[in-house]
Amino acid sequence: MGIQAETPWALLLLLPWLLYMIWIIRSTIRLKGGRKAAAITIRGMITLLLIAVIAQVQPYVINQQRSVVFVSDRSASMQADERIGEWITGAWAARNEDDKAGVVSVGLNAAVERTISDELLDDSADFAFRTTVNNRFTDLSGGLQLAAAMLQKEGGGRVVLLSDGAENAGDVRRQARLLAGAGIAVDVVEINTESINDAAIESLDVPATLTQGETFPFEISVSSTASQQAELRLFADNEEISVTQVQLEKGDNRFVLNSIAVEPGYHRFRAELYTTSDEQAANNTAYAFSRVAGPPHVLIVEGQPQSSANVEAALSASFIGHTTIMPEQLSVELAEYASYDSIILNNVPATRIAEKPMEWLGKAVSDYGVGLVMLGGEDSFGLGGYFKTPVERALPVYMDLQGKRQIPSLGLVLVIDRSGSMSDGKLELAKEAAIRTIELMRDVDTVGVIAFDSAPWWVVEPEKLSNRDSIIERIQGIQSEGGTEIYNALQAGYKGLLEVDAQRKHMILLTDGQSATNPGYEALTDAIVEDQMTLSTVAVGDGADQALLERLAKAAKGRFYFTKDQSTLPAIFSRETVMMSRTYIVEQSFTPAVARAADWGKLWNGGVPKINAYIAATAKEAAEVALLTPDGDPLLARWQYGSGRSVAWTSDVTGKWAREWVQWPAFPTVLTEWVKWTFPQFVNNPYSITTEQDGGQATLKVRSEADAGSFDNALSAGIEDESGRYSVRRLMPIGPGEYETTLPATEPGVYLAQIGQKSNGNAIEGGTTSAFVIPYSPEYRLSNTDGPETMAQIAATTGGRKLLLDDPQSVFDFKPLEARKPIELTNKLLVAALLLWLLDIALRRLSLPYGRMLEWTGILLRQRNGRNSSHTNEVLESTNAVSRLKRRTAEASRFYGGVSGIAPSKESDNRTKPSEWSPSANAAASVTNTNQPGPSAARIEQDNATDGTINRLLAAKNKKRR
Repeated sequence: MGIQAETPWALLLLLPWLLYMIWIIRSTIRLKGGRKAAAITIRGMITLLLIAVIAQVQPYVINQQRSVVFVSDRSASMQADERIGEWITGAWAARNEDDKAGVVSVGLNAAVERTISDELLDDSADFAFRTTVNNRFTDLSGGLQLAAAMLQKEGGGRVVLLSDGAENAGDVRRQARLLAGAGIAVDVVEINTESINDAAIESLDVPATLTQGETFPFEISVSSTASQQAELRLFADNEEISVTQVQLEKGDNRFVLNSIAVEPGYHRFRAELYTTSDEQAANNTAYAFSRVAGPPHVLIVEGQPQSSANVEAALSASFIGHTTIMPEQLSVELAEYASYDSIILNNVPATRIAEKPMEWLGKAVSDYGVGLVMLGGEDSFGLGGYFKTPVERALPVYMDLQGKRQIPSLGLVLVIDRSGSMSDGKLELAKEAAIRTIELMRDVDTVGVIAFDSAPWWVVEPEKLSNRDSIIERIQGIQSEGGTEIYNALQAGYKGLLEVDAQRKHMILLTDGQSATNPGYEALTDAIVEDQMTLSTVAVGDGADQALLERLAKAAKGRFYFTKDQSTLPAIFSRETVMMSRTYIVEQSFTPAVARAADWGKLWNGGVPKINAYIAATAKEAAEVALLTPDGDPLLARWQYGSGRSVAWTSDVTGKWAREWVQWPAFPTVLTEWVKWTFPQFVNNPYSITTEQDGGQATLKVRSEADAGSFDNALSAGIEDESGRYSVRRLMPIGPGEYETTLPATEPGVYLAQIGQKSNGNAIEGGTTSAFVIPYSPEYRLSNTDGPETMAQIAATTGGRKLLLDDPQSVFDFKPLEARKPIELTNKLLVAALLLWLLDIALRRLSLPYGRMLEWTGILLRQRNGRNSSHTNEVLESTNAVSRLKRRTAEASRFYGGVSGIAPSKESDNRTKPSEWSPSANAAASVTNTNQPGPSAARIEQDNATDGTINRLLAAKNKKRR
């Protein structure tokens, strides 16, 4: 027996309790004597009881007992309920009288069969299980957790786990570590399941991607517990496609069956196994899926309408489907690009491709294996403004010439509108365009930058590019404010360019508004032309004065650009810089030289036609150059970029520069070979789907390469199961470009998933289709290789024993545990405090003869017990004496009628009135009274003294009450 406190820090309240007791002793003045002591004692007891409740003080007894909880694995892989029940009964029969035990069943969930008790079983019958658990999975950790909770209520004990160790849900090893920390040992009884006649399809493998008309294999792995005949059936989209008789040998068997991919799209495949003596049917079906691709499809993006006729004819001749669009029609959704096998840019300037499509073009090649082919012309490669764009990174050539030619020096002045209307992102892109322009120029070139609003301001006065970092830093400091005044800015740029010593002088004007004044610009543009300068203008948005800007560019021998998409500004500036500083179009007639043609070598067996012109570029270090020009420039180059391939043809396909090539009979075949070389080496998908199955639910994980750096809270998955049931699940973002959702109670099969935005109804709008497989539960697999190792590790981690199946009597053979069993007193302490509080109120507020009540209470108790009877008589006699004394006092008062300070009684008062009193009468009375008997003088004096004493006591008592 002992006492413990759950919150011992609360016992520190005893110090203020002691101070409180001292204070209350000193401050309680109204109460006196025993009543004061009783009141203070009760107050102290109340506060002590409350401190005990706060500290959770509990008495406890120490019990020595053996408590065991049997955890029985009742999953489908066991099929051993009868054997386990018999073993538990044998273990119970060997217990001591005070031993206790409980039983827990476990499958996917855990359930209590019997609570811990010393009267658990009827020794006359084997233990029978009564609860129902989900036997399709094994979660041993759940059973151990429930058993530990039961033992902790009993103060500790041991767990006995009866299982084959084939866990397929939860984490039993982690749970074992937790039990070891709690001091609970787990004894294990490894139960080898009885052998049954069973055959199971372990796996069905089909190529993930197929081409229409392609022959492909079904690879099927089958495990069998015995040699037997079996029938193997294959289904495609629930239609039976083959039935094959096979011979199964004991152990692993592998079969390969061939089929043909007929229709494009996603297809579900299913393999079913039938035997005459199979005792387990849940593992006789396996699933797979594959995407069958139809004929290849190519996207042609042309810079000029109807300029791709030769390309379209070549593709059609090779039965390659194609779609032709203008660059402004390029999609802003990455999934659209992934649906093509290759993309051809036919003389398309970068100034007409928005920022997002430009990014997706590069990503489609690098991440999804989509091919890219760039065909030359006046608006392609460097002249198209592709410098430092995702498309340049994807192509096998650099857009600049990297010092291979003598290039004329350039003096360039950038006149940039910085008015308030440029603050919505245009100014930032204009600054980026200026910085990209500076990166394109050489150190010998000169640059100046004017920012204007109502007045011009030289951000960078014309200087050589010897210190690019300083110039870039000043450009980045431009802020938007003020109005728009174009003329003064152009005039300042013209005057500044006059002082520049360069072979070519050029200005670029960018604005999104209209000038506050409109003076005559003819004199200024004439002076620009006269001094051999040029001016190009860029109008951003519908608010710009397009007519004025176009007129200025035409008058100053430059080019006019209009764009609503501000993201194209860097490409426009790059194009302008390249066109002014370098001679990119090489016009000369020559026969290309064959370089590293590799597998394309056979294309040139009949010779190579002549070329009349091309766009100069520089081959990248890792590129494979198939055809070279006399100057060493690449005419035809290719390379691998990430997951995809790209090809660069620097001449044209319209006949303007390569007329003999277009007229060459082999040209359609050659061009088709270029395009086919870029086709994906695998079927791509912008979303990758994986599944993780844990118990009765599966977690669907989706990764989006398009949104790898962002979160899309509106992404959903429309899921269709084998039976055609359709549901939409919201995908929750868990990381940049990563999403997941949970699929409860999933049945085995192939699930189609459409990933995209959820529409107003219960459907997915657009989106991309993928698929995933949910196999049958691992509970039904025939192989269990790590079960014994798992059981041994559980015992070793928790300090448990490995018990034998034929020795259940050893279960209770361990040292009893000394466990504290607390006695709960909180409610009783609170009730006692309440009763004492009521007693304290009565003691302080009610004026009762507490002393007399206590005295009589003691007398009654002593009388009841038959003790101290003589003392009781003495008290009674004393009480009677006091009563007699009071009677004699009253009689003396009546006798003397108020003499000697004794007040006369009412009878004497009635007999003799004060007004009739006289000495003679008094003397007569005296004479008369002398003849009557009366008390002696000594007796009268004694009575008077007693009566005075009583009067003083009554007066003191009344004073005390007041």
